[in-house]
Amino acid sequence: MFSILSLGFLIGMRHALEADHVAAVASLASKTTSLRSAIKQGAVWGLGHTLTLFAFSSIIILSESVIPENLVMGLESIVGVMLVVLGIDVIHKLIRDKIHFHSHQHGEKVHFHAHKHTAKQAHDSLAHQHEHPAGFPLKALFVGLMHGMAGSAALIILTLHSVDSVMTGMLYILMFGIGSIIGMAALSCMIAIPLKHSAKGLTRLHTSLQSVIGLVTIVIGTRLIFGML
Repeated sequence: MFSILSLGFLIGMRHALEADHVAAVASLASKTTSLRSAIKQGAVWGLGHTLTLFAFSSIIILSESVIPENLVMGLESIVGVMLVVLGIDVIHKLIRDKIHFHSHQHGEKVHFHAHKHTAKQAHDSLAHQHEHPAGFPLKALFVGLMHGMAGSAALIILTLHSVDSVMTGMLYILMFGIGSIIGMAALSCMIAIPLKHSAKGLTRLHTSLQSVIGLVTIVIGTRLIFGML
């Protein structure tokens, strides 16, 4: 049993690296330059993914029923639409934010600065707003919940072929979920590191990274939608 559960944990970490999962969490992590916030986004995505995956899979395994193919396709299409929306949101916020240039003086030295302000922010050249810790990332939880539902079919099939009891199957799914939480938190951290450093100088690299994340998320979502039609 230990080897099976360990396998579930490792496969869960590998599961976090699937293209649609990476795209979703990258689009969420791109909205912050805080490593702590990015890790929280990834971990909460993994939590939502695990909750629905465990609940959905448990019902199917205990009832010994089969997931209808049209339901699986419908859930995948919904995930595709969700990814397109996330990608568009990244691009929209990138366009909406403006780079503001100004200078201020300390004694005889004049400093020149560039920073971003959204349309809702008022600018004070002497007092800069800083990013404050956000609350619980509900969007990341929702995205994870949807991914968990869409990914349950394949996991159930794998579980039924790997275990010989319902209890072992449930534990396997749980370990798979824990692995996905840790894997996605680590992935979010890796995504946030280049965004954090490129944001310090508001370089073109930072803008380019966010643009790529948004566009790739849209492309992956579109492929999921049309792949299910």
